[in-house]
Amino acid sequence: MLPSVSILQQIGLGVLLVIVVLWAVGLIRLTRRGHHGTTTPFRRRPQRTRIRLDAVPRQTGPGGPASENVDLTPAERQAFDDLVRQLSSRS
Repeated sequence: MLPSVSILQQIGLGVLLVIVVLWAVGLIRLTRRGHHGTTTPFRRRPQRTRIRLDAVPRQTGPGGPASENVDLTPAERQAFDDLVRQLSSRS
């Protein structure tokens, strides 16, 4: 034991080290989830986003609200075209 460190500080350090180790193990397990049984290190993950996106109902069409349409005056259309040209010339 270190003579200049109290027993409570040593216990606190031990608890902190246990928490850090548990956090690291949990983080590693979380990042490796779904990789069990793979033989190649560069295997692509299965496409799960497709399943999730299919679960979202369509917002337009027969089941949803109609698409909105705004009629612009010629001056508004010209201003919008100018804005699009300015934004596209920057990229």
